Amino acid sequence: QVQLAESGGDSVQPGGSLRLSCVVSGANSNNKCIGWFRQAPGQEREGVAAVYTGGSTTWYADSAKGRFTISQDNADNTVYLQMNSVKPEDTAMYYCAARGDWWYKNCGLRESDYNYWGQGTQVTVSS
Repeated sequence: QVQLAESGGDSVQPGGSLRLSCVVSGANSNNKCIGWFRQAPGQEREGVAAVYTGGSTTWYADSAKGRFTISQDNADNTVYLQMNSVKPEDTAMYYCAARGDWWYKNCGLRESDYNYWGQGTQVTVSS
């Protein structure tokens, strides 16, 4: 059973930085799509960034481009989301997720393509 555990959420001031971590366990392949998604109160969950850990290809939502960076440490089975220049509109619960079709490399940010989800970590951006 694939399990994902997020950490690193916190309260931060606008313009600040935060790094989220996602530890992946139980996967039967080192090559997989891992995505970060977020959901603000009253809004639908949306994709933020994704990475194919077998080749480091990345995808970003327009809202994340230039500010967020997704990276991986395959030795520790951890995927990170570095968030810089955060804005109040980045406030949300952040989830990491994994696709179950390990052989598929074109990860994308469509929520329905991801089969395994963590419990989430809260990010609040406020002055």
